[in-house]
Amino acid sequence: MSYKSYACTKCSSTECETGEIRTTGAGLSRFLNLQNQKYSTISCSKCGYTDIYKRDSGGRLMDVLDIFSN
Repeated sequence: MSYKSYACTKCSSTECETGEIRTTGAGLSRFLNLQNQKYSTISCSKCGYTDIYKRDSGGRLMDVLDIFSN
């Protein structure tokens, strides 16, 4: 996919892919495997360099649904 405003900082390509990763936090969420840390990714399609951006959680309802999906 190509975005008009995207340019890879390593190779200057304008082709990229977007994605999402979720990780556990520290403390109790780590022991319960609650993936409450959310990040968006933008990866260069040519060289694979990836930028990661922290996102707000989707609210408490999404956190509750995450508990049941583990």
